[in-house]
Amino acid sequence: MNHKTQQIGVVGAGAMGQGIAQIATQAQAQVLVFDVIAGAADKACAAVRLQWQKLQEKGRLSPEQVADYGQRLKAAEHLHDLDQCHVVIEAVVENLTVKKALIAQLENLLSEQAIIASNTSSLSVTALAADMKHPERFAGFHFFNPVPLMKVVEVVAGLATSEAACQSLMDLAQAMGHQGVRAKDTPGFIVNHAGRGYITEALRTASEGIADYATIDRILKDQVGFKLGPFELMDLTALDVSHPVMESIYHQYFEEPRYRPNVITSQRLAGGWLGRKTGQGFYTYSDGKAQVTPEPPAPRVADLPPVWVSSRAARRAELLQLLKDLGAKIETGSAPSPQALCLVAPLGFDVTTCAIVERLDPARTLGLDMLMPDAATKRRVLATNPATRSDMRDAAHALFAKDGKAVSVIEDSGGFVTQRVLAQIVNIASDICQQGICSPQDLDTAVTLGLGYPKGPLALGDSLGADNLLEVLFNLQTVYGDPRYRPSPWLRRRGALGLSLLHTSH
Repeated sequence: MNHKTQQIGVVGAGAMGQGIAQIATQAQAQVLVFDVIAGAADKACAAVRLQWQKLQEKGRLSPEQVADYGQRLKAAEHLHDLDQCHVVIEAVVENLTVKKALIAQLENLLSEQAIIASNTSSLSVTALAADMKHPERFAGFHFFNPVPLMKVVEVVAGLATSEAACQSLMDLAQAMGHQGVRAKDTPGFIVNHAGRGYITEALRTASEGIADYATIDRILKDQVGFKLGPFELMDLTALDVSHPVMESIYHQYFEEPRYRPNVITSQRLAGGWLGRKTGQGFYTYSDGKAQVTPEPPAPRVADLPPVWVSSRAARRAELLQLLKDLGAKIETGSAPSPQALCLVAPLGFDVTTCAIVERLDPARTLGLDMLMPDAATKRRVLATNPATRSDMRDAAHALFAKDGKAVSVIEDSGGFVTQRVLAQIVNIASDICQQGICSPQDLDTAVTLGLGYPKGPLALGDSLGADNLLEVLFNLQTVYGDPRYRPSPWLRRRGALGLSLLHTSH
């Protein structure tokens, strides 16, 4: 269908409705906006025109374009004004009863060829279409806020949705300048489902007292390249939004342990510590800025002990070269001398387990996270165990900070911080593919555009090595005895066969 002759209706004039109306008009369609609240549609259209005005002032749109768009965007006084629309996208309140009532009205109003789409983020597309006479013409069309900037939209097929309806919405997404991704109708679709690992595993790590919120945020930003740490992210989205989503996806998946929410967020939600908007979240905000305690400087240690490195250390050759570059005295014996600082670099295991299994003196043993190449990270992470002596902790900290790179020292943890969070992200993404919710390519595209991750989860898994992540998960399962860390068959099989996590069977 030629988008210039296409008429698109948008029902619901809130932030999402405005954004959808803006990009639909920019796709050369005639757009009608309706809202049950009197005057809301007019206000929404005025707000969109103001956006175009601002884009013209920045030189991003010509005066002719602004005039053209302005003529093609109109407010509708009544719902029945939308009767000639080829597509109607509803963006009303996230409530099954309200949405179903609107869908019934639209079905009676529109031609049988018209597509009805829902911008739902959490409701079942199948449930929304259950009472329709023609459920095949209904699909989810889930945009992200702010719509003009978040260039991805999930096209979600319910059980009865036709392929033609999905393809029409994929074409429309492209005309709007957005990347459409196809998803099955499952809790959280792609992006909200794939986002489970980052937040829930960071909360789990904090709840074990491994590190404070600011340290976990610093580690994940500096070691991996996330734009926001998980606690900064929750403060930005606000806990009255993010905690109910955690609970909803957990319960919709019948208490799947991988998505288990955390008492930290339920308690803060109850106390009204919601994040930036209340001035108090995981951080305290003053004039909109987070008040973060500066990191303590690296301790000064006059006489550094010799260093012995476990033969089982991950990236052992790289670690030995790093120690050489830092000017450490390296012991090469099969066992450490009584003075040596003992270094382990496990994948998934905690420092305690390594010290016991390798018969090392726990008082002198620390772990270093070597999952990622040292050159690729802006921060090194050391972990103590409950028996580590403070002089050994300070010596290790001083040694690894010698070249000016940031160092975090955390309490003992299976998989440090980065290993366990990345393993969960990749494992959940792998399981989304195993369940056939979407293609591996669509998953990586959706997460990169929708969550702003430095890489798609599957590409990230490939770059770290599926075999390494499997080792992390198996060992986390051993340390914690928790089924949340069981590897997805998708990850386990591709890891065992040496295949890319983006590989699909033929």
